[in-house]
Amino acid sequence: MPEIELSAGTIDYEDTGGDGPVVVLAHGLGFDGSVWSEVVSGLRPDFRVLVPVLPLGSHRRPMRPDADLSAHGIAALLAEFMDRLDLRDVTLVQNDTGTAQLLVGVRDERIARLVLTSCEALDNYPPGVQGRTLHRAGRIPGGLFLLLQSFRFPFLARMQTSLGGMAKKRLPKELIARWYGPLLSSRAIRRDFAKFCRSADPDCYVKAAQNLPSFNRPALVAWGAEDRMMPPATGRRLAELLPDARYVEIPDARTLVPFDNPAGLTTELRRFAKDHPLPGES
Repeated sequence: MPEIELSAGTIDYEDTGGDGPVVVLAHGLGFDGSVWSEVVSGLRPDFRVLVPVLPLGSHRRPMRPDADLSAHGIAALLAEFMDRLDLRDVTLVQNDTGTAQLLVGVRDERIARLVLTSCEALDNYPPGVQGRTLHRAGRIPGGLFLLLQSFRFPFLARMQTSLGGMAKKRLPKELIARWYGPLLSSRAIRRDFAKFCRSADPDCYVKAAQNLPSFNRPALVAWGAEDRMMPPATGRRLAELLPDARYVEIPDARTLVPFDNPAGLTTELRRFAKDHPLPGES
């Protein structure tokens, strides 16, 4: 994978290349770009797709000790990634964490189309049982370390109150190991992860929502129809705040929409791009 030096440290990323319209796919907390693999395959023939490995726990390269890894810090890194690669007219697609929302009205000049799929928003933060558990564990000395040990055992990770509640499909043990291996093996990666968890501001996305009505470019809110962690009602409220937005539910999907139903999400992304062509697109 190519790599790029950002202010917080070096991150890896996938880039399909080509001169097609640019799509940036942003993953959530505790995941890496592999959650998007089938969506990347579905978009690759007609789009240039980039997937940065954000420092959210499944990254392999620790960030600098002084790096800002709060939700706002991760959003700033996402903007910096687009700046450094000089990506223009980006279709930015976010899943799980809501950090893309934090760019609206702040650093959104490179975003031409915005897609939010089952993510933290409004007053649903920290989200669900999983989010609240992480939030509480982060405030107990050694709490996150003990909680993370459960991911050594796939049957525990697949519990509905854990990772299993975020996906409708059965999670392969290989993916669980890929996603949580860095956290279980590296103290520095756990430090990065803890920074994010401990910086959670319950009002973060309520405040961010104040900027959403100013986003006058096309937006798509594509929610997992069976999501329990990020309820569809939150997605509908989110879409109502964006002036030029369409709301759609992706069937057979919970929070991890790109994992549960990549074909359904890819179809909606292609329809969205076709319905809202950018200059130079047919």
